[in-house]
Amino acid sequence: MRLVLLGAPGCGKGTLAILLEAKYGFVHISTGDILRKNLEDKTDLGLRAEAFMNEGELVPDALIIDMVKERLREDDVVKGFLMDGFPRTIPQADEFDKMLSALGLKLDVALFIKVDDETVFRRLTNRRTCRACGKILSLLNIAPGTENCSACGGELYHRDDDTESVIHHRLEIYKEQTEPLVAWYKKKGLLRTVEVEGHYMPEDTFKSTEAALNL
Repeated sequence: MRLVLLGAPGCGKGTLAILLEAKYGFVHISTGDILRKNLEDKTDLGLRAEAFMNEGELVPDALIIDMVKERLREDDVVKGFLMDGFPRTIPQADEFDKMLSALGLKLDVALFIKVDDETVFRRLTNRRTCRACGKILSLLNIAPGTENCSACGGELYHRDDDTESVIHHRLEIYKEQTEPLVAWYKKKGLLRTVEVEGHYMPEDTFKSTEAALNL
């Protein structure tokens, strides 16, 4: 199965992708991870992207699309894949369709994790990240006063992009640029929706997703 994950920041796409990958073998493709890998390996695409980043500019869509295209040519995607963080806009989605068609592939589902703004704020303001291993934890789900990662014992910190002012800005960008993809994929007949209520745990979202995808 080939999936695109849609949803606001903090809706749980990353965690859901990890759970789906672990149980069903779908490859979790994160554009952030692809970019970091190209930078680390100093590929031609990575060096071109780095030039923009060094100037404080956004990496152009064309470069991100080329990186995704290279990733989709790798053998492991034969089991299916989960796109996390791409496409973010309708123009990107249109290019993604063309890319898949050129590779003889097609998208099966666009899964929309629907969550209200209040839940997004509560989740992100309570989110903590491990400095050592990068694991993401929530103060809502761990003992009060916990300062260390349950996986490696590293220090937990509050990311700069998880503050209220930044969350407001991220939501504005999401609603302006990415949320229109929900209607776009619905028109194509590919949209399936999982509604996440405030009390939902990752396991609940996972079970609802399995039902939505008939897994």
